[in-house]
Amino acid sequence: MQQKIIILDFGSQTTQLIGRRVRELDTFCEILPYNKFPKDDPSVIGVILSGSPYSVHDPEAFKVDLTQFVGRIPVLGICYGAQFISHTLGGKVEKADSREYGRAHLETVDTTNPLFHGFDQHSQVWMSHGDTITAIPEGFETVASTKDVRQAAYWSPSRQGEAAVWAVQFHPEVFHTLQGKTLLKNFVVDICGSRKEWSAASFVDTTVAELKQQLGNDRVILGLSGGVDSSVCAVLLNRAIGDRLTCIFVDHGMLRKNEFQKVMDAYKGLGLNVIGVDASEKFFADLAGVTDPEQKRKIIGRDFVEVFNAEAKKITDAKWLAQGTIYPDRIESLNITGKVIKSHHNVGGLPKEMHLQLCEPLKWLFKDEVRRVGYQLEMPERLIKRHPFPGPGLAVRILGDITPEKVRILQDADDIYIESMLQYRCEDGEVLYDKIWQAGAVLLSTVRSVGVMGDERTYEHPVALRAVTSTDAMTADWAHLPYDFMAKVSNEIINKVRGVNRVCYDISSKPPATIEWE
Repeated sequence: MQQKIIILDFGSQTTQLIGRRVRELDTFCEILPYNKFPKDDPSVIGVILSGSPYSVHDPEAFKVDLTQFVGRIPVLGICYGAQFISHTLGGKVEKADSREYGRAHLETVDTTNPLFHGFDQHSQVWMSHGDTITAIPEGFETVASTKDVRQAAYWSPSRQGEAAVWAVQFHPEVFHTLQGKTLLKNFVVDICGSRKEWSAASFVDTTVAELKQQLGNDRVILGLSGGVDSSVCAVLLNRAIGDRLTCIFVDHGMLRKNEFQKVMDAYKGLGLNVIGVDASEKFFADLAGVTDPEQKRKIIGRDFVEVFNAEAKKITDAKWLAQGTIYPDRIESLNITGKVIKSHHNVGGLPKEMHLQLCEPLKWLFKDEVRRVGYQLEMPERLIKRHPFPGPGLAVRILGDITPEKVRILQDADDIYIESMLQYRCEDGEVLYDKIWQAGAVLLSTVRSVGVMGDERTYEHPVALRAVTSTDAMTADWAHLPYDFMAKVSNEIINKVRGVNRVCYDISSKPPATIEWE
């Protein structure tokens, strides 16, 4: 039986990060809505309560029945989770005099407490809350404090066979809590007793066996995008069922330069059975004159389904449709606040006319875990390390209407940018491309700027370069690219790409901006 930690999501922006940190400890975890704790599941070895945008005093605040797990298995409350435990069990939570946000230091910490083994005195932590715990429940003890937060951490020791409860008002999952990984390891491994059995190797072995049993001798269809998720999904399925997998790769004409052929060659090198479909004429015709970003997405999504379905129907004996859906897709799509953060092309059901069952081998993995599985499957590094690329392709990186000429301009500029990034080595010897979460060029085709080339005045388009660092794309910061790299790329784009006379660099973070411009 596979052990697991349950993370109850109260709506925090960093809930996924808690999950990733637990997985990094080679321990399986599942993120569930705050009110969906699985009763009578013997595989659950611990519970973590996440933060929340709400105050425990808000009428709409999320609440959970703590008796389902408190005293039965170890519990760790984080931020709102810590406040909710105190508030519910008889402590006091009040509005802080000033919002406690940012870096703080533990002035006192009981390093004999199991949760804080290995901690340094004055260790840096990250606070983010408007309320604060002013009194803890009877029978609980304070184990860490900061200058401004007396109850930075508290616990209820286990008594008469009952499991202990811990609570921290800071966020151990974020980078700025310097010993946060130590705290989570203490909880997950030492306190909850994780056997640390979750790994890329164990996932591949288990999933291949499950796929063989699930699919039997059936034929499966998979839509490839060229991205890491669908590629890893294809190789995993190929290992399980071989040539009973048929992959379909649709070229909508807005891929990167020479992308279609490069990806087709890479897939053939992996031994995959791939059908390539060039449908660019249809997409360009249907996009003609359309400038609204959402309308572009809808047209591309509709056309993709039409082209894919037409090709899939030729495979008359297929019974399954496989998708590279990963765990964050499903978590965002089931956001507990009921607000749609982002629409996912591979979450939301199957076209009814296809009459196929759904197969999602990667549905429990985070993006970094997908890459580790790719390495375990011995896939080419270039495929595994590929940056995320939007489903609509360059259509959402061209402001204004879409034409083959505009796509050509952007493909040429983007190719110079990405290839230069792949060739540039930083001072530490690492390739610049590998330091970046996502990069790409944007064509401002609705704007023209004045320039001078030779002795002639030009009136052409600007190109904006975008590069961000991130761990999961929920938040992102603009990458501080080396000046000599930016100067070389700008010069090369302007000199070599006909139709561009100005290059800009986007220094916006997410939030408030998004990674893509449209």
